[in-house]
Amino acid sequence: MDHRIDWVTADLRDTPSVVRVAQGASVVVHALNPVYTHKEWKAQALPMTDAAIGITRALNATLMFMGNIYNFGKDMPPVLTEDTPQRAKTVKGQIRIAMEEQIRHSGVRAIVIRAGDFFGSGKGTWFDQAIVKDIQKGKFTYPGHKDVATAWAYLPDLARTFALVAARRNTLKAFEVFHFAGHSITGQQWLDVIQPIAQAQGWVKPDAPLRSSQLPWSVIRIGALFVPTWAALMEMRYLWDTAHALDNRKLVAMLGKEPHTPLAQAVSMTLNDLGFTEDATRSEVAFVRHLQAVNAD
Repeated sequence: MDHRIDWVTADLRDTPSVVRVAQGASVVVHALNPVYTHKEWKAQALPMTDAAIGITRALNATLMFMGNIYNFGKDMPPVLTEDTPQRAKTVKGQIRIAMEEQIRHSGVRAIVIRAGDFFGSGKGTWFDQAIVKDIQKGKFTYPGHKDVATAWAYLPDLARTFALVAARRNTLKAFEVFHFAGHSITGQQWLDVIQPIAQAQGWVKPDAPLRSSQLPWSVIRIGALFVPTWAALMEMRYLWDTAHALDNRKLVAMLGKEPHTPLAQAVSMTLNDLGFTEDATRSEVAFVRHLQAVNAD
């Protein structure tokens, strides 16, 4: 275990208890989300944010918030800057806007870092729960159209970004927003990166393609009438059909560059972290050889 990390148990709603165990902390990172249903979000999202603000204020710290693209809504432009109007009409989008406004007007020093969908160093994302869920059976499942590029954040890169920005917090205004570009990836690009890994791992026969399919949205639409989580998924489906990328020029102007792991390496490491691959290095080598073969053609 990393001895720089102390795991503690405390009730987020009990500010004095949290403050006691967090004494000396100069940065509070709010990265909590309620369960993925409208009911839970309406009930918990703003109180969670209020608790984070209270803890930050009591510690005289800086609050860092993990933002996302829900705020911009279905009519968002293909490139999102910190000044892009936030016009979300979905439940989660409007709540996300309210959470950021709650932080902005709280009086605590705060930084929002906005990023796309997560992958890497953990479970519970679209990547592991959908895209590669059955990859060891030779099946690739993508939620959207394979020619639409969307924003993704490799979590180790995003974590490094949070640390680098936190180290510069005293040079910033009382409230700042930065966009983390991460990777802009189409479904086809995901498939192209994973294909050679699948061959190297024996999930498909040599030179055989992965079986590719789309998430069964028609089934999810019907199930949404009875399953709250599916209803929430349907509301946000537009994110897979709307091309978008995050403009990170403001972040790069401050840091010099954004932490960025090449996609092939990030995917190989992610699959290894999930326990899917026998050897991440072997997969990376396979991908490099695949690129060399494509370039030779």
